[in-house]
Amino acid sequence: MTTRREFIKRAGVGLAAVGAAPTLFPEELHARPSTGFEKDIFKVSMAGYSFAKFNLEDSLKMMRRMDVHYLCIKDFHLPLDSTDEQIKAFHAQLAESNVTGYGVGPIYMRAEAEIDRAFAYAKRVGVTLIVGVPNYELLPYVDKKVKEYDFRYAIHIHGPDIKEYPNAKDVIDHVKDLDPRIGLCLDVGHDVRAGFDPVDDLKNYHERVFDIHIKDVTAAGKEGKTCEMGRGVIDIPAFVRMLRSVKYTGACSLEFEKDMTDPLAGLAESIGYFKGVITATKS
Repeated sequence: MTTRREFIKRAGVGLAAVGAAPTLFPEELHARPSTGFEKDIFKVSMAGYSFAKFNLEDSLKMMRRMDVHYLCIKDFHLPLDSTDEQIKAFHAQLAESNVTGYGVGPIYMRAEAEIDRAFAYAKRVGVTLIVGVPNYELLPYVDKKVKEYDFRYAIHIHGPDIKEYPNAKDVIDHVKDLDPRIGLCLDVGHDVRAGFDPVDDLKNYHERVFDIHIKDVTAAGKEGKTCEMGRGVIDIPAFVRMLRSVKYTGACSLEFEKDMTDPLAGLAESIGYFKGVITATKS
């Protein structure tokens, strides 16, 4: 297995990939020409939950510094009851940072009314992907709404922490006979913590993988915690190679659940490493 250090050396990146120098992350970075990472069919993105302790303005500043241009929208940045005017202003603020909101969620849904609200919200926001966590018994109703709206619905997995949807297999077992637009958000960290291999799961279930939370964890068990990408137990290079092998076209959104009140260093290191792996694994 190629080590993290070897990948950084081969790619000529590491923290330098996101500008880790005395003039760390100039504010005008978001306006510079494309870096070329979007030439892959999958997108390097951010999960909104990484910014749970920050307002939208500060979150976008961090995204500009990391040169990341796609965001899965969380409702603490754009509430479910936002008006059309608030949604318009939200998108304008994203556009100023050259960021596109590609989906919404995760959104927990414990009743049919909450499913109705989420689908109506996504339509008003202008996206066609919902990352959701519905109660098992509500899946037939999700199936109905997917058919009505022609949206994709990605069920987020949570590892051993909650009983619903602990791993990719559990999601697929519950949705395999439902509309094919119902699939999963493959959180690679939680999948590993539940005792599974996300590389294999991506290979086996790629037709139903609509979103990915990319991260690294310290151990392949419940005790595993989020860490800077490349420092943990997940084989990120193998996962990137599998992304290309199955021709995954969605987002790989970094979800960094560490140092939540001061995440920039870990976010930057993780994005730098991920971009370095992308470069180093290109044939």
